Amino acid sequence: MPLLTASSMRAALAEHGLRPSRALGQNFLADPNTARRIARLADVGRGDHVLEIGPGLGSLTLALAETGADVLALELDRHLAPVLRDVIADADRVSIEVGDALAVDLEQLVRDHADGPWQCVANLPYNVAAPVVVRLLEEAPTIEHILVMVQREVAERIAAAPGTPAYGALSVKVAYYAEADIAGLVPATVFLPKPKVESALVRLARRAAPPVAVPDPARLFALVRAGFGQRRKMLRRSLRAALGDRVETVLRAAGVDPAARAESLGLEQWAAVANAASTETEGPA
Repeated sequence: MPLLTASSMRAALAEHGLRPSRALGQNFLADPNTARRIARLADVGRGDHVLEIGPGLGSLTLALAETGADVLALELDRHLAPVLRDVIADADRVSIEVGDALAVDLEQLVRDHADGPWQCVANLPYNVAAPVVVRLLEEAPTIEHILVMVQREVAERIAAAPGTPAYGALSVKVAYYAEADIAGLVPATVFLPKPKVESALVRLARRAAPPVAVPDPARLFALVRAGFGQRRKMLRRSLRAALGDRVETVLRAAGVDPAARAESLGLEQWAAVANAASTETEGPA
């Protein structure tokens, strides 16, 4: 079946009296070649289960369906759902659910449709891309591989290594759950309407287990947020609110220089800080 183009998208929107919602961050993928490129990079095919978040008018949905994969499309905008159903009417193995990816139980959603493993392949709205990726990693372990199109800046933050300008709290959290890399760039010209920023495809492969052991991951991430919350300051200052007067003792016990800054610490060092903080809190047996 033919994939959507900018002209066919405009016609479908006009037929239903709709226009892209700026509030919902709707920039529809309107280039068949890019849609097929994403499906190819995702390496999905017959027998695979794919969650697509934010299908919009269905351009990527059709490309994924072409591979023979079973696609579950989760769309927030209830006004778009009828258009999407018309677009994919002849596509086998595509299901549509209306719901908010930031609110629904993603793990239960996919499990209700099929046993795992699952993949997520999506063109995520810019305004929710980072929190959606975090939710997928934290709350949907059945989804083992993720390939999403996001704003280039967000992709760089997701995949950033320690010591690089884009490295931050999001980078550390992603590294705890998955291996991430940027799979390619996507120009603004392939979207309807055309966004003001460049997009990128970021690929994540879930780890079988986190590469570090910490007693409380939530405590680890709280320390990371505190450190990056004042990233220009040395850790002895940025972590003082979280660790109090024992901040230097904890950092030295973790083998971390109190004069270091947050962006210089990799996941292993952040875990060492969290473990040292836990030991200092518990005290001697």
